[in-house]
Amino acid sequence: MPDVSRLHHPRIIAIANQKGGVGKTTTTINLAAALAELGRKVLIVDIDPQGNASTGLGVELSDRDVTTYDLMIGDSLPVDAAIQTKVANLAIIPATTDLSSADIELISNEKRSFLLHDALRQPAMDKLALDYILIDCPPSLNILTINALVAADSLIVPLQSEFFALEGLSQLMLTLREVRQSANPRLKIEGIALTMYDSRNNLSQQVEADARDNLGDLVFRTVIPRNVRLSEAPSYAMTALDYDSNSKGSVAYRDLAAELIARETKGAAT
Repeated sequence: MPDVSRLHHPRIIAIANQKGGVGKTTTTINLAAALAELGRKVLIVDIDPQGNASTGLGVELSDRDVTTYDLMIGDSLPVDAAIQTKVANLAIIPATTDLSSADIELISNEKRSFLLHDALRQPAMDKLALDYILIDCPPSLNILTINALVAADSLIVPLQSEFFALEGLSQLMLTLREVRQSANPRLKIEGIALTMYDSRNNLSQQVEADARDNLGDLVFRTVIPRNVRLSEAPSYAMTALDYDSNSKGSVAYRDLAAELIARETKGAAT
């Protein structure tokens, strides 16, 4: 249950899919930017050892003095680890390859699955006055992803519009069920976001139809198109919304942010 003495209760959302190359980090960065553009205060927590979200938002390796690794092992507070990005209302706790050894280093810690949960619920978090925390997960179901699922209120799954896309969800769903049963019974699926969608491609249309038939309202109405601007933006350490505000990718992530807020508003009213 939430601590009623706390001033702020940001919505914590894990962005996860154990399959790589599905647009997970792209979704994290640009959904966060779109929410920030709408006036929400957002924190990205990068727990991918590759640190792509950190790089994509212009955080140089030399500036990553305090990282999610330090946060998880209790050496720092979130308020000290968060770095304000060039995007108004958007901060990030960066990652480095230090996280690569987390599985081995944390194996003897009895609370190893709750480290991120506890770190993100410290009273010091109130100083950041956040509305959303988005956790960018690694492309695997390791201890880092488990930490994200235990810490999160909900999960967004980017699903690439390709053959066998739905079959790839099975292991993630099993892990989700295990986390619900053992550590986080309140965890829900916020939604499935179809990514790299090409409306001219019959396969993309078939994947969308299959996803909506099998998963119903769990699939966001908004689909993220295959868009060169989304691919180019990180190389300039920019979000797509800043790199090309009017691109189809930027418009789609704005629509996704609006849909996310509308879903939460509807959920709170029911």
